This record gives sequence, structure tokens and C-alpha cells, in this order.
Amino acid sequence: MKYFTEPIHDSLMDFIGIDKVEIKNGMLYKTDSRIELDFNAIAQGYSVDILSNYLSSIGIKRHLVEIGGEVRVCGDKGGVLWRIGIDRPEDNNIMPGEDLQAIISLKDRSLATSGNYRKFYIEDGIKYSHTIDPKTGYPARNRLLSATIIADECATADGIATACMVMGQERTIEFLNLHPEFEAYLIYSDDNGNFKTWATQNLKENIYETEE
Repeated sequence: MKYFTEPIHDSLMDFIGIDKVEIKNGMLYKTDSRIELDFNAIAQGYSVDILSNYLSSIGIKRHLVEIGGEVRVCGDKGGVLWRIGIDRPEDNNIMPGEDLQAIISLKDRSLATSGNYRKFYIEDGIKYSHTIDPKTGYPARNRLLSATIIADECATADGIATACMVMGQERTIEFLNLHPEFEAYLIYSDDNGNFKTWATQNLKENIYETEE
């Protein structure tokens, strides 16, 4: 995968923005025919929802569906809540589940995590995230290392988690304070590069942070 560190040409920026597309009567309208839609930010979460809904439709009421780290659980696991691990956001933490930062207990909810510690590019000592800020065309750069969002639908959790990685820690917390329907767990770095965490109040009783 190629990561661009130079500014996107103005002609490409002209094609970016949700205001340039509209759905009317089930039809998609674009202000320019060259505009393309990329659903990568919600594709895995949406696929999880489809599979979970199918399992529920055939009578499998207790299940867990996971694709690429995006998860949806229905019911419990033999009388106890499902336990979902959140990886520690370190650059060398390649294998999911090998080094956990926290464990979240979950029932009848979806969970998605976005981070910048597995997909990135380093040039001249500067780390560039794979997440692009649509307002600048540059890779997003902030102190937020990992954002875990819990919502009813996994596609929603997936999309919000990606948006958080663009917004950064402070704007994400402001957003979450306005949207109590979401639970969240954030991992970010302080001025000295140390890991810090933040969780919504409605999640704190269902989260266990591992010892560092």
C-alpha cells in the first residue's frame, strides 16, 4: 500500500466531501461523475451485522461474529458476558490478542476498534497514519492511538471509530459527551509518549485494564 506524504492535488480535493453526493428515491446522485465512494471504513462492520442478523434469523440467539477485529455479540456466553480483548497500541504488536491493553465485557452490542499502530508509513523519522483527514488530504496526525466504540450496529461502531482517529482525542471526547448512545475506550499518548486511557462513564463497570 502506498502512503502519500505530499499534499493531494487540488483537483482531487474537489471530489472529497459528503455534500457532493445525495440519495433521492433510492438513487445515488453525484455532483461529478468522477466521484467515487469508498466504504472501507464500515465494510467489515457491515459484514459483521449481515452475518449476525442471519444467525439470529435462523434461531441462533447466542453468538459472536468477528471480522478483522470488528465484533457483534448476541445474548451471553453460557450465562456470562462475552469478553473482548483490546490490543495494546504498540508498533510491534502485530498479532491480535497477543498483548492486551484491556478486556471489555459485552452483551447484545457491537464493538469496533480503529488505530494507527499496524498500518502506517515512516519517512524521515515521521510516522504517517493510514487514516486520511478529508479536510486536508494529509494522513491524520494527533495523539490518539486507538479508539474503541460500542454501538448497537457494528457498521456504526466501525465508522465512528474511524472518525475518532481523524478527530483526535480532545474532539472525540467532546463528540462522545454529546452522544451518550455510544460507549467508548480511548488510548492516547501524553507529552512524554506514555500511554493514557479514557473511557465513557457507561463503560467503566464493564472494562478491565491489564497491568502494564
